[in-house]
Amino acid sequence: MYFFYGHIANISHKNTWNHYIPIIAVACYLLHPVSAETINYISARSDLQSTFFVILGFILYMYSPFCKKNYLYLLPIGIGAMAKPTTIMFAPMFFFYVLLFEENMSLLQIFQKNHFPHLWSVIKRSLPAFLFCVFMYLFTSYMNSPTFYIEDIPRWQYLITQVYIHFYYFTALFLPIHLNADTDWALLDNIWDIHFLIGIAFILTMLYTAFICSKEAKYRPISFGILWFFLALIPTSSIIPLSEVMNDHRMFFPFVGLMLSVCWAISMYLLKYNHLAKIYLVGIFLILAGLGYGTFQRNEVWHSQSSLWKDVTIKSPNNARGWMNYGRSQMALNHNKEAERSFQKALKIAPNYAYINLNMAVFQEKMGDLVNAEKYYKNALANGRIYPDVWYHYGSFLNRMGRYDEAIVHLNEVLKLSSAYQLARYDLMSIYQGNSQWDKLQALAESTLKLQPNDATAKLYLSASKQKTGKIERLLADITQNPTPEKYLDLSLLYSRAEQHEASIDAAQKAITLKPNYAEAYNNICYAYLSLQKYEQAIAAGEKAIQLKPDFELAKNNLKAAKSYKDALTATGENGKNQATPAFLLEQSLKYYNQGLFEKCIETCNQALTIKPDYAEAYSNICAAYIQLKQYDKAIAACNHALRIAPQYELAKNNLNWAKREKAKPAN
Repeated sequence: MYFFYGHIANISHKNTWNHYIPIIAVACYLLHPVSAETINYISARSDLQSTFFVILGFILYMYSPFCKKNYLYLLPIGIGAMAKPTTIMFAPMFFFYVLLFEENMSLLQIFQKNHFPHLWSVIKRSLPAFLFCVFMYLFTSYMNSPTFYIEDIPRWQYLITQVYIHFYYFTALFLPIHLNADTDWALLDNIWDIHFLIGIAFILTMLYTAFICSKEAKYRPISFGILWFFLALIPTSSIIPLSEVMNDHRMFFPFVGLMLSVCWAISMYLLKYNHLAKIYLVGIFLILAGLGYGTFQRNEVWHSQSSLWKDVTIKSPNNARGWMNYGRSQMALNHNKEAERSFQKALKIAPNYAYINLNMAVFQEKMGDLVNAEKYYKNALANGRIYPDVWYHYGSFLNRMGRYDEAIVHLNEVLKLSSAYQLARYDLMSIYQGNSQWDKLQALAESTLKLQPNDATAKLYLSASKQKTGKIERLLADITQNPTPEKYLDLSLLYSRAEQHEASIDAAQKAITLKPNYAEAYNNICYAYLSLQKYEQAIAAGEKAIQLKPDFELAKNNLKAAKSYKDALTATGENGKNQATPAFLLEQSLKYYNQGLFEKCIETCNQALTIKPDYAEAYSNICAAYIQLKQYDKAIAACNHALRIAPQYELAKNNLNWAKREKAKPAN
């Protein structure tokens, strides 16, 4: 940037300050909080790369006659366009550079007939840049993923909103006090909005300034900088609607020109008062110190996910995505109440936002509420069928629930949308191995290795498919060679999923022998005893797990379930049959359902029905449990019974439709 600014300064107006003006301008640009915003935002690094290559293209043209003659200055533009298509704005910027600084024309002279020969010369020199940039735009568009799409936002409303956004970006150069990682700006409704009128007045004023300053050579850097600012904003702030109305990182590229324009304008004014040079130095120091302090403060905000998204929720309280991401940061810190509050806030603002529902589903699963978790997974899928992540997380949930046929369907949908989705491939291979579907496992492992020839996991699955080795057998062989507590824990989980609960307990105890304070192993023992309905032993193991790891949410849920089941058993035992109310038994049946104990759920509902024969809610729960057991006729009968008792019972209607859909599916 120093050489870029310096060259423009020297060909515009030679003076003793030309060495210092570029240094100051570059320092201001690099220390500016907007630049820090872009650097911190890792997904916006493409702005940094594309801007770098645009400047490099100019440098090669300015300083290398060889590159200029052979059009090698266009090579950086090709590389930059691969990082971000905004690089192609090099062509119109190059056109105005040649016009202002090589042909020495003003902007007004473009429209004067006697200067048409000069204009034609400018067009001929800039034509290769235009042709190359058009080619790169078409090439990068062709290379876009088939799932890439432009947001469905009204172009007219987006355009009139961007008119004011230009003004906001301009003011941010001088007062960067409202920087925000994710704003909640809304579209303007019409051109009579005061924001639009301010924006139009600003744009006309700036363009008028550019035209006036282009009359004299020494003021042309001001014109060029203004034109650069507007041209750099065209890809993001015109008629091409993006999901975000504005974003701070979009200023990085335009500010190269705007900083040149502002610094040159100030320097031209101050040159009249050379005797105040010492005062200028103090002023420059204060400006740089202020910019540095602002950058330091923004870096503090960006220091962690929690601080960043907290800042977003304060500055953009109506931003659903901001609340969602703040909730995610709190969930990672196990601040569960704050996480739930944030997700609920996000859902209130945008109830049909797929990723908010997805994150709420993950949170509910973490908290052990599997029924609500599945509800939110389904909501996410209903609103985000084009997103591979949504299909994957629901499919992974179904896999964890042991609903392998459903999981296979969802995970295959992931691969239809994104064939290289590695985690979906791993989950599918795990299911195929667990189900002894060796041909499918082999085919998927081989296709994975075509994408990633050195994928160690795929190689293991391929070997297992050929040797027809199940996960348990493979892990047992590995443990024989190298026993570790972690491997015994994995073995315990595999036994648990295979419903070999006594073997699961044995493996977990071996893990504890090697690692006495292994909370996760005690939790596995708790769950195994819970599944065996040995609640005293489950409670003892669960309490030990929480003693070792107080914030262990899964262990807390398992312990709570064990205590609830023990209480239910006591309440429904021979000495306490009359103590259990239908409502209490219904609650217990839901807990059994959440734990995947579907037979126990049905049994408990039937106990409730012996006390209250017209209990529609109990029949609805029986329906849901039978669906999970794939006994669809019994499920349909139960829900029909519920609806005869309560014809308007919405949950029973939904469960009945669910049972009918599952029954209608072709058998695998």
